[in-house]
Amino acid sequence: MAASPLKRWARSEAVNGYMMISPTLIYAILLLAAPLVTLVAYSFFTDGYLVVIPDLTTANYAEAWSDPIFRSILLRSVIVSGLVTLVTVVLAFPIAYFISFHVPAAKKSRWLFLITIPFWTSYLIRVFQWKVILNYNGVINSILTGLGLTDHPLQMLNSIGAISITLAHAYAPFAILPIFVSLEKIDRSLLEAGLDLGENRLLTFWRVTLPLAMPGVIGAVMIVFIPTIGDYVTPELIGGGKLPMVANVIYQQLLKIDNKPLGSAMAISAMLVVAAVALVFLFLNRRFLRGSK
Repeated sequence: MAASPLKRWARSEAVNGYMMISPTLIYAILLLAAPLVTLVAYSFFTDGYLVVIPDLTTANYAEAWSDPIFRSILLRSVIVSGLVTLVTVVLAFPIAYFISFHVPAAKKSRWLFLITIPFWTSYLIRVFQWKVILNYNGVINSILTGLGLTDHPLQMLNSIGAISITLAHAYAPFAILPIFVSLEKIDRSLLEAGLDLGENRLLTFWRVTLPLAMPGVIGAVMIVFIPTIGDYVTPELIGGGKLPMVANVIYQQLLKIDNKPLGSAMAISAMLVVAAVALVFLFLNRRFLRGSK
């Protein structure tokens, strides 16, 4: 007796595949999709308290983008995140290159282990450590005044530079690891072929190594840029609340002022800006790969 279509469908590979990924899919929907859908919904509400079916409006987005303070803080967040990403990736690439090409295979895991040591402490503790280092009476000022290089301690906190340094240190391992993985996948015979064809090491790096490592570089850029633009702790502690970034403004609207519709509109607007910047990075990556061939 032939099985019914329903039983055949239930035994199909597609259904078995969906059953295997269903726990992860449900987890992702509950923890990722549901909060995002909630933010999008609130951004069109006129009231933050969902008692009856609310009136929908786009006034929250108009209010957010017409606010010069929000625009300037969002621009500052993009600039700081871009600066942190640039510094982090530029410093991470030589480290990843050294581990991949110059460290013996038996010792690479040891180097990667050392890179992950900062993850042994919480992010909050690492930020506090930088506050101690950069403080008016901190480590750097003590060294400078002790050596007689300056008469008075320098004011290093509450500045864009201090925020950038702290963020760059916190996210450096996130940039090193994806670049290292891309470099490890490069076939070394391609580099030897470039040298055999008369290219010097610099041109071989530019035309062979760097293009093949670009997926890792773009991955590092995304991993660093996206969370730093939404970082709340570092601007609050290192910046002293005087140089807020977009996450601090969203926090004020959502929790302190309790204006959930406007705060949600600001959050969605920031996400759209991040998505636009990410698309620009991907476009530049494609142009770079096309031009390097």
